Amino acid sequence: MTKTYLEPTQAAGAELFSKSIDGEVVMLNLLKFKDIADYSEHPELAPSAEISGKQAYQKYMVHTGPFLQKNGGEVMLLGKCSSFFIGPSDEKWDAVMLVKQRSLKDFLAFATNEEYLKGIGHRAASLEDSRLLPIEPINS
Repeated sequence: MTKTYLEPTQAAGAELFSKSIDGEVVMLNLLKFKDIADYSEHPELAPSAEISGKQAYQKYMVHTGPFLQKNGGEVMLLGKCSSFFIGPSDEKWDAVMLVKQRSLKDFLAFATNEEYLKGIGHRAASLEDSRLLPIEPINS
């Protein structure tokens, strides 16, 4: 069975915050959606009829937007994709997203907001696999 990645590990979080990145951080998200969203872990958020993973992720984005903006974040790009032009031919993604955060402190405030966390089950229901790569912009 192929390993999937849906949540950060404690070690990855410690490594990210130990870097003391000063200033903006851009988060590169690679997303693979489930054919049918699985709300078994979050039945309180489940819609009355089956929806696709992509539709569940759209619900997550609608819920997330205000919290992201409140903490100085913004979605810079959300686009569909599939196969790499350069990369493994067997690795395919449905969507890519770039999210700019004002700072790691603001990202942490966003990611730990109790009201935001009430809707995170839409993300869990939607995703088959994901990657999240924090990027520190290089100022030339």
